[in-house]
Amino acid sequence: MLYERNNIEQKYKWDLSKIYKDEDAFYLDYKKAQELIEDYKKHESTITSSAECLYNALSDFAKIDEIIEKLWQYASLNYAVDTSNNKYQALNAKVRNLAVLAGEVSWFVHPYIVKLDPKQVEEWYSDYPQLQSFRRMIYTHMRYKPHTLSDECELLMSKMEDCLGSHSNIRNIFSNADVRFGKIKDEEGKTVELTDSTYATYLMSGDRKVRKSAFTTLYKTYSQFINTYATTYNSLVKERCTLAKLKNFSDSLTASTFIDEVTPEIYNNLIEAVNKGLPVLYDYYKLKADVLGIDKLHLYDIYAPLIGSLERKYTYEEAVSEVLDTVGVFGEEYKENLRLGLTEKGWVDVYPSRGKRGGAFSAGCPSTEPYILLNFNGTFDNVSTLAHEAGHSMHSWFSIKYNEPHNSSYKIFVAEVASTVNELLMAHRKLRECKSVDEKLYILNELMETYRGTLFRQTMFCEFERDMHRLVEKGEPLTSEIINNYYYGLVQKYFGKDVFCDDQIKYEWARIPHFYTCFYVYKYATCISAATQIVKRIETEGEEYVKQYIEFLKCGGSKSPLDSLMVCGIDMRDPKIVDSAIEDFANCVKEFKEIYNNAKK
Repeated sequence: MLYERNNIEQKYKWDLSKIYKDEDAFYLDYKKAQELIEDYKKHESTITSSAECLYNALSDFAKIDEIIEKLWQYASLNYAVDTSNNKYQALNAKVRNLAVLAGEVSWFVHPYIVKLDPKQVEEWYSDYPQLQSFRRMIYTHMRYKPHTLSDECELLMSKMEDCLGSHSNIRNIFSNADVRFGKIKDEEGKTVELTDSTYATYLMSGDRKVRKSAFTTLYKTYSQFINTYATTYNSLVKERCTLAKLKNFSDSLTASTFIDEVTPEIYNNLIEAVNKGLPVLYDYYKLKADVLGIDKLHLYDIYAPLIGSLERKYTYEEAVSEVLDTVGVFGEEYKENLRLGLTEKGWVDVYPSRGKRGGAFSAGCPSTEPYILLNFNGTFDNVSTLAHEAGHSMHSWFSIKYNEPHNSSYKIFVAEVASTVNELLMAHRKLRECKSVDEKLYILNELMETYRGTLFRQTMFCEFERDMHRLVEKGEPLTSEIINNYYYGLVQKYFGKDVFCDDQIKYEWARIPHFYTCFYVYKYATCISAATQIVKRIETEGEEYVKQYIEFLKCGGSKSPLDSLMVCGIDMRDPKIVDSAIEDFANCVKEFKEIYNNAKK
């Protein structure tokens, strides 16, 4: 159901007045940021002359960054609930421009810090204790010393920053604004417009004809423009590989994992572990064919649900209760602050409304609440989504509370851990408590799909990206034929001999926008692996381990992502962490098969 926003009670909407009471207040901060940015140039001549000067330069930039983050949250969150409002779209653009200006005037911070003598910096920490607050930030700059260019080149790079990476924007505008996918007939026989966003809905249809029609129609369109997509992607990969070489990295994968403060070994170990675990995935597809009553699955059958949706509908209040019952294991500080956020502090924008963006997310910064966007319609999936986004928000809440603003932002490498922990804990709790066979099968199906989509599918994407970049680094052009053939072979490997790999799937790579944020998707797979191990330890070790987990949430950006996870005993350099997630998936498949077969008797 789509609501008119004016008809939704305020308690179910964000309270963004806590950020700025009105636009006048927004522009006061905007003007303040402009003044600070203009004034920041003074630090160029003094930043490395003393401990105090370095502290002042970093402190002043932290103030600029904090204001820009706050401005951004106000503009983007308002736009998210009313995408037809050009006013907030304009505010977004103004804040982006402000961020670009901040980057330009602070261009010297990184190259100048890199030149500092580490011994001198250590002495400064003793001489000027306030500088200790920026130890982590200084370290993250200094580790780039082998990858920093001359001052002139770094200044040039900062001015080009807004131009580089334009391929993603070009691809998205082309796909979303220019490409038309045609029409299909839905389950009721009505002719409907097929879009990239509605494709998933039709692919999960119970009617096989609808699934096949959506699949063939979508990829027929992609095939018509595949040379354009290949040229755009080839250009992006060349840019990334060239920049990596310019910055003295051995390759683009090393450059990307360096930013994450991890290593290519973690990336490659993930692919190797998942490749070894593919027989478990093949078992799932055999189970799916059996349940669906299909002799041989086609790729357009993969998303068909094994169990229909649950009849029960939840109110938002019931969903909150389910989430709070799940997170009670984390103690009073976690549970009570989440309760206040979900019910009293205006964290959540609950219902779908005209002009509101789809999906769900958690967003915030040190100067705001950790807001959650939902499009809640009462399904169990929505309840699980609330648990997931609440995990993000509480990770942010702990990070912000226990760190100074400039040390509170955790890296993307760990960003999906807390959210997935909540999601898995809720599913496990519901499995223990529910009495209905259909409900158990439904939850197991959701868990299996989570692992299939997040661990196996994202790793397939990881393998594709790695090997495409390797080809370019060897001097090979990424023509549409080369990309299509490679991708098709990869799909065959990941789906096995018992799934018919329809020829059209070779164009699927063109519809994956994540490939334009290079080496990003592997983090989904590593995060679900880490989360699986954390949940196992919570459920077996109890309160003592929970204390370690809460300490992980408190790390924020004060430690590297690997060190943060080590706080709760998770070493992502160990491939067994991924093996454990594959084992959990295998157990879900086994349990589903047993319950389903017993129910048929």
